[in-house]
Amino acid sequence: MTTITRAVPAPEGFRGGIDVRVSLRADAGAGGSAFDGAWFPRSRDLSSELPELIAALERRGVRVERFTYALDAWEPAPRKLEVQGRTVRAGGFRSMDPQVVCLTWAEGTRRADLLVVPPETDVLTGARALRLCTRRGLPPSPQMVLAAARSTPLPQVPEHRRAV
Repeated sequence: MTTITRAVPAPEGFRGGIDVRVSLRADAGAGGSAFDGAWFPRSRDLSSELPELIAALERRGVRVERFTYALDAWEPAPRKLEVQGRTVRAGGFRSMDPQVVCLTWAEGTRRADLLVVPPETDVLTGARALRLCTRRGLPPSPQMVLAAARSTPLPQVPEHRRAV
């Protein structure tokens, strides 16, 4: 296990959570669904992705205090990140599902599990997965949710026929 304990400032190019591909249920953290939302990162580098995610969630009223992830699914990340003037703790575990990350806030009383859409996923499938994870009644498996997002056919444009 890699342990990095230095606080890392926001990476160069930090945009304050603008353009982060994340969805979050209105009742996130209530525990009523398999997933509280989804996150579609652009890379597996938590040092650059995590500050943006935390800033985007803070804009939605979720002040993340701790972030946990599957160690083998991401590049090594610092244990503490400084984002917008405050410290967020991060921890990696080998026992976690690589397609799920967990956030806690409100002094540890609220927890949300986000499905991770792999960065290499095509944009249309990723957008569908983000939307699916805000609905009730999802299967508890990330693989099943992503399969459902992939199974929707591409939109078809009707042919224009001229009346003769």
